[in-house]
Amino acid sequence: MEQLDQLMAVMEAAFDPHWREAWTRQQVANSLAMPHTYAILADASVKLANGSDPAAGFILARRAPGEEELLLIGVRPEMRGRGLGRFLIETFARRARDGGADRVFLEMRANNPAESLYRACGFEPIGRRPAYYRTLDGAKLDAITFARKL
Repeated sequence: MEQLDQLMAVMEAAFDPHWREAWTRQQVANSLAMPHTYAILADASVKLANGSDPAAGFILARRAPGEEELLLIGVRPEMRGRGLGRFLIETFARRARDGGADRVFLEMRANNPAESLYRACGFEPIGRRPAYYRTLDGAKLDAITFARKL
């Protein structure tokens, strides 16, 4: 199965439409077509996916000189709590460091339960954008920017 197909299958399972966080197939394809954007896929055995087993989680990330941004992370709901998210984040951080990044960033909605994972992986809040996200029912949520020094 193609990388984009695998990533989208995880995205459809992992993101609740209420939060409006999932990207469309076209958005992901357009991002991956850019030279500094990449995906990391992991399978259910908590190792990098090689295409023979379906992906259980993914990271979509973007490089810039000296830093990288974690754009999206998704893990199938039935695979949560098994260390897959931490594995993906640590793989992302290692690749960023190996690529010359000094820091990595991510942004999340204020009430995201993944915040505890991000903090456990060394991310610290560095900024906030009030009322940045909108839920399906129109509620406004702040965006919190996190950074981690490598």
